[in-house]
Amino acid sequence: MNDRFFANPEAILGTLARLFAAEGRAREVAVLTYSTPDVAENGFDNWNGGTTFYTLNLHVPLSLYPQLQDGLGLIEQAVLDKAQVFLEHFTNDRLTSVKVIPAVVEDPQWREKAAAWLAGSKVSNQGRVRSNNVAPLSVDGLLFRSQAEIHLYRALKALGVSFAPLAVFVKGGETYKRIEPDFFIVHGGLSMVVEVDGDTVHTETPAEAHSRTTMLQHEGVQIERIPSSECDSPEKAKAAAEKLIAAMKKLKASR
Repeated sequence: MNDRFFANPEAILGTLARLFAAEGRAREVAVLTYSTPDVAENGFDNWNGGTTFYTLNLHVPLSLYPQLQDGLGLIEQAVLDKAQVFLEHFTNDRLTSVKVIPAVVEDPQWREKAAAWLAGSKVSNQGRVRSNNVAPLSVDGLLFRSQAEIHLYRALKALGVSFAPLAVFVKGGETYKRIEPDFFIVHGGLSMVVEVDGDTVHTETPAEAHSRTTMLQHEGVQIERIPSSECDSPEKAKAAAEKLIAAMKKLKASR
């Protein structure tokens, strides 16, 4: 496997993603999972039979790149350091740097879209940049953290209910708190937060999850947690969405 790295780094990058996941390092996992890699030569030294130096370029989606800015150098260094254990036996090849860069996407309508953005269209209050749990996927101009969330988004959208995916809630006062629940649903005069658990990187304990959503629960918001396995297909997500709305109707009837 190692001797293929400089021609095809995929196998090692997959292993690195699993190692970072075990540490709960969501940003590194997102970069490795959603990037397109290439290895480029950046130098050569004739000493000791010749040594070639390489840079690993990780081309990440435009929806992910802005969320990495406050820790980009640390992410690049972390990937570089962890990769060395696989590459230390190379005598004539060295990986000396990792660069995370935005993927170039051909878009002949980019000028029109940029003009629309300048005019204020598609301004989003969705969670991005500040969160350590980045949202690398994008559908309908909205950000998501997993494919399971996208399935649930489409299922809720098909039901015609009002909801906000990955909305930002802030509580001020002496103890500032900011949370980004996966979904916030408003239906029949009730509010519900839905968290989709069990994605590739999910390191919260039940106590930590409860603490994070307490600020809304104390305001009367119903909190529901569902495993991602119940939303890993459009059919399952449809059933999950219907179950959530049925629960809201039942709760309203009991009041």
